[in-house]
Amino acid sequence: MLKVHKLNQYYGQSHTLWDLEVDIPQGECTCVMGRNGVGKTTLLKCVMGEEATRDGSIRFAEEVELTERRVEDRSRLGIGYVPQGRQIFPMLTVEENLRTGLAARRDGMRTIPERIYELFPVLKEMRHRRGGDLSGGQQQQLAIGRALVLEPRLLILDEPGEGIQPNIVAQIGEVIRRLIAEDGLTVLLVEQKLPFARKYADRFVIMDRGRQVAKGPIGELSDNLIKQHLTV
Repeated sequence: MLKVHKLNQYYGQSHTLWDLEVDIPQGECTCVMGRNGVGKTTLLKCVMGEEATRDGSIRFAEEVELTERRVEDRSRLGIGYVPQGRQIFPMLTVEENLRTGLAARRDGMRTIPERIYELFPVLKEMRHRRGGDLSGGQQQQLAIGRALVLEPRLLILDEPGEGIQPNIVAQIGEVIRRLIAEDGLTVLLVEQKLPFARKYADRFVIMDRGRQVAKGPIGELSDNLIKQHLTV
């Protein structure tokens, strides 16, 4: 579904991603892991076009070279993105926030899919409440719902469990598994929480200093790999 090949990215003179290789299989959840500052979020921003790349390739659905596409085109291709910090519109209602995702739909649909409210019933209950009045966990559900409004083929989540209550984190994990099982969605996830990754991801990729240093089925995420690349 997504193939990153020899990707290089710089912040000024700082070389951030070094010939990075990442392969995200279709219909699975792949969790990108690593210590702070190794380039995980930078990778996601490169996929979405928020950061420019020096060279390398990012191919989506085999035939589309994302590095040649404008930022605004990437959502229309079927990529949903939930950044760190959620970035909802606090003064808009829940329903208005969800409607902002409709602009990226390829079919021109202008109504919120009922599927969103099925996955996150709290959003239907609070659809007339302002986004800024929601709890952190509810805002995260809103951010994911907004990304799902465009009915993506690939959903990218940057630390969806950060700073929210455990029961909501578990709900988000269950929604991820439902979307994969029922809708065939592919999920690319950055997450620091090991229990979450082990329970809800199918595969892992570990990054260190801008490079991929380990990968495999989530069952192969050994204590040795964790000690070597993830513990502080």
